Amino acid sequence: MKKIIIIAAGIIMMSACQNQNEGNDRLQQQVDSLQAIVDNKDAELNDIIVTMTEVQTGIRRIAEAEGRVTVADGNKESASQREIIRDNMQYICEAMQQNRDLLAQLREKLNASRFKGDKLKALVDGLQTQVEEQNYRIQELQASLAEKDSTIVAQIVRIDSLNKSVGELSEQNAQQSTTLAQQDKQLNTAWFVYGTKAELKEQGILKDGEVLKDRQFNKDYFTEIDIRNMKDIKTYSKSARILTTHPEDSYLLTRDGNGEYELHISNPSRFWSVSKYLVMQVK
Repeated sequence: MKKIIIIAAGIIMMSACQNQNEGNDRLQQQVDSLQAIVDNKDAELNDIIVTMTEVQTGIRRIAEAEGRVTVADGNKESASQREIIRDNMQYICEAMQQNRDLLAQLREKLNASRFKGDKLKALVDGLQTQVEEQNYRIQELQASLAEKDSTIVAQIVRIDSLNKSVGELSEQNAQQSTTLAQQDKQLNTAWFVYGTKAELKEQGILKDGEVLKDRQFNKDYFTEIDIRNMKDIKTYSKSARILTTHPEDSYLLTRDGNGEYELHISNPSRFWSVSKYLVMQVK
């Protein structure tokens, strides 16, 4: 009988523990669900606060730029001060547009948010008022600048126009310099080759006893030179003769210490006046 009582008591205790565990699980699920809601709201609120901070930072920086423009306006004759005015006014206009965009985003976030508190809405309305007041001051500042120094706008336009003209002129000069350099290179470029009769025939340079009879020859076989610098050409051969036409009084074909022929060009401009190609046949 005692055994039966002990077994029954164990079953009751196990059942109670199981019911307790199930209750704890349900409670934990409810806690997790509530925490997720809180986390989502925290992230949403943080996003709104970050945007509001960006708007406030923009307002402060615009105010600082206003101060720089006002100070700069005290010296209307200074070109550097005018440059400061132009740069700061451009910054202010861009910053004002950015603030307006941020405010529009902030309104959308607030409307879509589950936070409908009057205090939060009042903060956003306050930012909107600050931006509008700042925009009004900027308009007054622009009018004041135009009234005090009407030449600023004209000066800016003139500077931009001059910069554009200078840029275009620099580009034209660069193109002209490149063109002149290319033309100069072409005027002072020549090509020479030396080879045996068989080699010259093989490259299409010598055909039917005529040199460079047509344009169907291997131009890569020639060596390109600058005629201003290249005045001596070695043939490395004890037998050499020039096949192309060049004024005889513009060069000398002599032998070196080894008895090999060298071409000495004494008057480059005259030598290359007839042909920019030099062909020498060697053995």
